[in-house]
Amino acid sequence: MEHVVRDLKLLPKAHLHLHFTGSMRPSTLLELADKYGVHLPEALTGGEPPKLRATDERGWFRFQRLYDIARSCLREPEDIRRLVREVAEEDVRDGSGWLEIQVDPTSYAPRLGGLIPALEIILDAVRTAQRDTGLAIRVLVAANRMKHPLDARTLARLAVRYRDQGVVGFGLSNDERRGMARDFDRAFAIARDGGLLAAPHGGELTGPASVRDCLDDLRASRIGHGVRAVEDPRLLRLLAERGVTCEVCPASNVALGVYEKPEYVPLRTLFEAGVPMALGADDPLLFGARLADQYEIARHHHGFTDAELAELARQSVRGSVAPEDVRRALLSGIDDWLAADPAAGGAAGSEAGSGPRR
Repeated sequence: MEHVVRDLKLLPKAHLHLHFTGSMRPSTLLELADKYGVHLPEALTGGEPPKLRATDERGWFRFQRLYDIARSCLREPEDIRRLVREVAEEDVRDGSGWLEIQVDPTSYAPRLGGLIPALEIILDAVRTAQRDTGLAIRVLVAANRMKHPLDARTLARLAVRYRDQGVVGFGLSNDERRGMARDFDRAFAIARDGGLLAAPHGGELTGPASVRDCLDDLRASRIGHGVRAVEDPRLLRLLAERGVTCEVCPASNVALGVYEKPEYVPLRTLFEAGVPMALGADDPLLFGARLADQYEIARHHHGFTDAELAELARQSVRGSVAPEDVRRALLSGIDDWLAADPAAGGAAGSEAGSGPRR
């Protein structure tokens, strides 16, 4: 029996896992590359997401190289402003009412006049995009685990310094197979003591032990990815008991070879274990899927009902650092989305059945 389904782009939600350069529109990358005479490899110009696989270090190096080439096209403040404005426009279209975007300002500092000017340009672009689009946006400053832990401490102090100007959290990204989480414990202590959320990556390219390390050594309140926690039932229970939100990025997991197919991403296992999730797009420039697409994966490949999708959206809001009035508005909007008759304007079309597709 066919039934009308609610439009997932109309479902209010929070977006908690999005990287700065990786959020760029492909068309913008092409224009900026032309502007600055940057030669883009065919993988970034083919009109389709590049073929990626990062489960070995060579594959991760290729992914990182593509990312670095794209980042080299962001050279002037106007490029930063354009990227943030367009990201906000894309998120609004996908139903996002709160965005926490992650950035390592050291990556942009050489072209923007230094570390502090780079962060200030980014934060100014965020304020402008908020004003122009109405989307509430905050920034997580992320350290690079491929660099020295002292660099992370410098970033943590900088992040705390700008806490009242839009920075809300501190992260740790790049290849989690490199650098132990405990090497960065002091940086995270600085961030936490300064009132910032701790949200390191873990449990993507390595197993559940990396998630435990984030909890034990970095006292994480959220985990970037965290999907490999399903391999340890005791860890799943711990995440559920502590209410630690995992920022799960299904399209990214498949693109990078963590799971072979969308239906293999353990969304249902995490959900039924009571682990809070916030679906995120990670790097849509390279993975070809934005925020609403992640919810489509939950619906089409995992059989999530509209009530369950609404609960996923609620979990994203609860896992955010949005102020209480923003939370209330988003949660109320989620209830309205679920209560509305999908045939009366909230429909995306017809869908056969409600079970997962195989």
